[in-house]
Formats: sequence, C-alpha cells, structure tokens
Amino acid sequence: MVMSSDNVKGLVLAVSSSIFIGSSFIIKKKGLMKAGTTGTRAGSGGHSYLYEPWWWAGMITMIVGEIANFAAYAFAPAILVTPLGALSIIFSSVLAHFILKEKLHIFGMLGCVLCVVGSTTIVLHAPHERDIESVKQVWTLATEPGFLVYAAIVVVMVLVLIFYYVPRNGRTHMIVYIGICSLMGSLTVMCVKAVSIALKLTFEGNNQFKFFQAWFFTIVVIVCCILQINYLNKALDTFNTAVVSPVYYVMFTSLTILASMIMFKDWDSQNGSQIATELCGFVTILSGTFLLHKTKDMGSTPAAAAVPVTELVRQYSSNCIRDSSKHSDRHGSPDRNCRE
Repeated sequence: MVMSSDNVKGLVLAVSSSIFIGSSFIIKKKGLMKAGTTGTRAGSGGHSYLYEPWWWAGMITMIVGEIANFAAYAFAPAILVTPLGALSIIFSSVLAHFILKEKLHIFGMLGCVLCVVGSTTIVLHAPHERDIESVKQVWTLATEPGFLVYAAIVVVMVLVLIFYYVPRNGRTHMIVYIGICSLMGSLTVMCVKAVSIALKLTFEGNNQFKFFQAWFFTIVVIVCCILQINYLNKALDTFNTAVVSPVYYVMFTSLTILASMIMFKDWDSQNGSQIATELCGFVTILSGTFLLHKTKDMGSTPAAAAVPVTELVRQYSSNCIRDSSKHSDRHGSPDRNCRE
C-alpha cells in the first residue's frame, strides 16, 4: 500500500517523538529518585522534584517529543500516530536496563521486537488523513452524540478515580494513576489533533484562531496535560518504570483509537481486510507490551541454590548452639544431629 506524503510526514514526526519521549521517562525517573532522597517523594504527594535539574531535563525532553507528536497529528490520522508510541516503550525499556538497572531479559527483548512488527503493520495499512478545511469541521465531529457520550463517560470515570480510588488505592494499584492518565489522554489527543489542524491551516494563511472553537480545544489540551503530568509523575515515582511505560501505552493507545474511531471515523474509508490487518498489528503490539510487563522481574530473585554453602553452614551451626540446651541427650551432650 502506497503511503501519502502527509502520512510519511506524520510517520517521521511520530518516530522522532517516540525517541524523545522514551528517553524522557528515564531522565525524569532519575530526577524523581534524586529528589526522593532529599524531600517528600512525588508518590507521597511531594513536589521536591521541581527543584531537581534532572527532572526538568526529562520534562524538556518530553516536551520536545510531545511537540513532534503534536505536529504528527496535523498530517496523519490518530490510528497511525498513536500506536507508534510503542517505539517509546522500546527506548525506555532498553535505557532502563542500562541506566536504572531495571533488567530487560530475553522475553522482554522479544516483546520489543513484537512492538516493532506490530507498528510496521499498522504503518503500512493506516488510512489516509481526511481533508479538513476548518476547525469548525472538527467541532461538528466533536459535538456529535456518539463522541459526547464517550467524553461524558470519560469525565465521570476520571472524577471517580481521583476522588474515590486515589486516596484508597493509589499507592498499591498502578492502574488507578495510569487509568486517569489514559482516559484523559484519549480526550487530549482528540483536542490536540484539532489544535494542530488549526495551526496547520493558520500557517497556510487561513487563520483559525478567530473562531472560539480553536481556543476551546487549546484550553482543554492545557488542562488535560497538567492533570496527566501530575498523575504520571506519581505512577513513575511509585512503580517500576519498565511496567509503567507499557501499561500506560496499552491503555492510552486503546482508548485513543476508540475515541478516534468515534470522533473522526477513521475506518469509514477502509475495507474489512485493511481493518483486520491493523487490528492484528495492534494485537501484536499488545503482545509485546504484555511480554515486557510479565518478564520485568525475571531472574531478579536469587534461587535458593545460589545461597553460598558457607552461609548455610554458619546459619545451621548458630541454630545448633542456640538450641543445644533444648536438644541435649541424657548425658548433657549436644543433640546427635548437630554433632553430625
């Protein structure tokens, strides 16, 4: 299948975005770790990371990646751009292996390969971007009943997670923090796409910011991004980076594709074969992230046989000495088992 020039531009921008965002997870994690040694951890509600240069370096790297991602949505459909976020998982997992010493084992490497294969499949069969000549067209799509229902459900679920589940289960169940980020992320991407289209048309000479719709989408993007950054910091500081990245990716991508299908109707111009191929590519990516998740601790716990023999002898001898009074025979000598 021949890709359009706009899809190629979106592809290049999306890949660049994944490199920067994948690296930012590691840099921010180092900043959060350093900040946690001198102040209240972000997972406990602290904000000492705001004084840590490493965290700001990671934040700047993430902003660069998000700008590239932002631009990608102006040229390519969300169903092409969003799944390429799998590449950021590969970069963050590999860097976590070497820098943070969060081990990436053979099945994790296989997971990375599956992510690449799935992403390639989606890229080769992605639909073309629909022609949009005004931000008002995006507003019409966003105010259709189907998407309004989806947006209302997302807002209600986020509020329930923030006010009920975060105080009770936030530090023990990663899905709470990631759920907030992913749900809000799906709405953010739809608004980001609207703003990026408005900017693209404006740069072409057709000013879109004279319409209130462009400013409304911009405000929603800012609010949602602040909310996501806050809870993503909590997730990164509380849980293993090698787990946060893939789980966040799976939930975020799934919900974003769902939102895009409802709002932009990306699959209307494709046949069943193309849709099935894209779904297979997405399932392949999910399989890769599942492997990364399930093998994160493989080999991290030493086997019992790996305990030095001298340590076992020392422990056994000390137990015998401690309990000799309890296990002595009638002549007052230590128990036969200990002597042997």
